[in-house]
Amino acid sequence: MDMSLRYPRSNYDLFPVARLDCGHQVWKGSSIWREIADQAFSQTADPVVAVDLYPGADLPAIRDQLRAVLPDWTVIDVEETAAKDPVTLQSMIQSFLTDDRVFGRIAQFPLPDFYDEQRLSQLRKTLAKPQNATIALGWGATAFAPDATVSVLVEVSRWELESRQRAGGTNWRASNQGEDALRKFKRGFFVEWRTADAHKRPLLAKADFVIDANGQPDEFQGITGECFREALAALVSRPFRVVPVFDPGVWGGQWMRDTFGLDPDVENFAWCFDCILEENSVRVEIDGQVLEFPAMDIVYARPKDLLGEITYARFGADFPIRTDFLDTMGGGNLSLQVHPLTEYMWANFGLRYTQDESYYLLQAEPDATCYLGFKEGVDPEALERDLRAAERGEVDFPAERYVNVFPAKAHDHFQIPAGTIHCSGRNAMVLEISATPYIFTFKMWDWGRTGLDGQPRPVHLEHALANLQYERDTAWTVENLVNQTKTLAQGDGWTEERTGLNELEFIEVRRHKFTGPVAHDTHGTVNVVNLVAGSSAIVESQTGAFAPFTVHYAETFIIPAAVGSYTIRPGLDAEGELMTVKVYVRGTERTS
Repeated sequence: MDMSLRYPRSNYDLFPVARLDCGHQVWKGSSIWREIADQAFSQTADPVVAVDLYPGADLPAIRDQLRAVLPDWTVIDVEETAAKDPVTLQSMIQSFLTDDRVFGRIAQFPLPDFYDEQRLSQLRKTLAKPQNATIALGWGATAFAPDATVSVLVEVSRWELESRQRAGGTNWRASNQGEDALRKFKRGFFVEWRTADAHKRPLLAKADFVIDANGQPDEFQGITGECFREALAALVSRPFRVVPVFDPGVWGGQWMRDTFGLDPDVENFAWCFDCILEENSVRVEIDGQVLEFPAMDIVYARPKDLLGEITYARFGADFPIRTDFLDTMGGGNLSLQVHPLTEYMWANFGLRYTQDESYYLLQAEPDATCYLGFKEGVDPEALERDLRAAERGEVDFPAERYVNVFPAKAHDHFQIPAGTIHCSGRNAMVLEISATPYIFTFKMWDWGRTGLDGQPRPVHLEHALANLQYERDTAWTVENLVNQTKTLAQGDGWTEERTGLNELEFIEVRRHKFTGPVAHDTHGTVNVVNLVAGSSAIVESQTGAFAPFTVHYAETFIIPAAVGSYTIRPGLDAEGELMTVKVYVRGTERTS
C-alpha cells in the first residue's frame, strides 16, 4: 500500500509524536548492527546475538544486511533451519482458521509448536555452544538462544503488516501471496499474532535493543531496551495519541478526505482507526529521530499505569475501549448487521467479551439516518425467508419493512448492544464508540454490492440469525437506545451529560460542553476522549506533571489511568462552545 495512504499529510494531526527527553542515542540502518556487535564483543569473545523478529518482518532483507555488515559472523536463520514446512503448519492451524473467509477461532499455540521438534533441539544445542560470533535470526530466536549475549526485538506495526499482505506479502512461512487479503488477515488475527504477542510480552521488559523495522533495512532505527522502556514509561504519564489509519471502502464517503486533507486521488475513505490499539501504532521522538512501535506495547509493558488496576484486573493486558470513524458522507449505507452476544462470542470464536458499540454523530446531512432495532411485530420466519432470498440474489432485501429508520443529526448518540440489528445510513459521519473486538460484524444485507476487490462482500446469515434479539422493537429501542442523554452536573462555563451506553454494555460515555476550563480526573481508570466540537482544546495537568497537550477537532486521545487529575480548556483558536466525549469502563473508577 502506498505510504501516502497510510499517513496522508494534512493540517489534521496525522503525525502524533510524543517527544521524549531520554538522553539516549538512536542508531539508523547498518549502524544498528555494528553497535549491537560491539556490545556483544565487549562481553565475550564468542558472543551469540538473538535477533527476534515479529512475524511479517522482512527476514531475507535483514539476513542479507547482517551478512553484508558483519561478514565475520555466522548468521543462522532459525526459521529456515527449524520451522515446520508450510503444509504441516497449515494442517496444524486449520481447525482454528476454519473454511470461513472472515472468521476463525482464537488459537493459543506455544511458539515452539511452529517448529520441528527434532530440528529445534539441534538448533538449541548449536546456539548453546557456538564456534564463533553467531547471530540467531528469526521469530523465536530469543527463546531458542536463552543465554544469548545480546537480545534484540525487531518490531513492525500491525497496519504495516496488513499493508504488506495486501501488496502480495504472505503470512508467516506460508505460500499464499495471491490469497484473499481477508484470509491473510484472519490467519494473523486468530493464530499468528496471538502467539507472537504472547512471545513478545516478556521481551519488552528485557530486550537489550529494540528496532523499528517499519521501513526498508537501511531505514531501520534502533534504540537500547533501556531507552525503549523509558519511552513507554513516559507515555503512560501523559496524554497521547496513536497514529490514525485511514482505509477506503465500498460505502465510504468524502468527509474525512475533505476535512482532514487526505489523498485526493483516493475515491473515498470509509474507515479511520483512531483508537484501536491492536491496529494502531505510536510515534516517539528520541534524539531528534521519530520511531514507530505497536501501540499494544504500552498495554503489555505498562498495563496498570495505562488501564488502571481495576480495569486491568477485569480485562488483563488488553485495551477494552475502541473508537473509530465511519464516513458515509456522499457514500452509501453500511451493511445491515448485528454483533454476537457474549456467550456466542466465547463459544464460537474464543474471545471473552463482545463487540457492544454505539454511533455518535459528528456531522450529518439533513437526510442522514440510522437503522436500529426491529419494527413492531416482526415475524422471524418472514425475515429469514427474505434475507435468504436476497442472499441468493433473487430480490433486494426490504430493510425498511423490518428495521426502524431514525433521522440522525449531529451529536445524536445511538447505542447498539450486541444482538441489535443496525447500520448507519448514508450521509453521516460517525464516531463509533465501542468495546474492542472489531471484526465480528455479521452482515445480513449489503445492498447488493461487491467489495473494492470485486468480490461479493461476506454475508454471515447463520451467525446473524443466531444472535438477533427480536424483542428489541421500536418501543424498546426508543426507550433504551436513542439519545439517552441526562444532565449530571453544571458549573461556570461547563455542563456534563451522560449519553450512554446502555446497561447491557460496560462502557460509560460522558459529554462535556464548555467555554472555559473543565476539571477531569481519571479516578484510576483509563479515559479515551474525542473533541467532537471546536477547533482545538488544550489538556493540562493540574499538578504540572506533563506539558500542555493540544488536540484538534475530531482527534481521539488517551489519558492513562496514572495521570489522575487533568483539565481540558478551549484552544487559542477556539470559538464558541466546545464539546468532548469521554469514554471509560463503567465501574472501574476509584472512589477514594
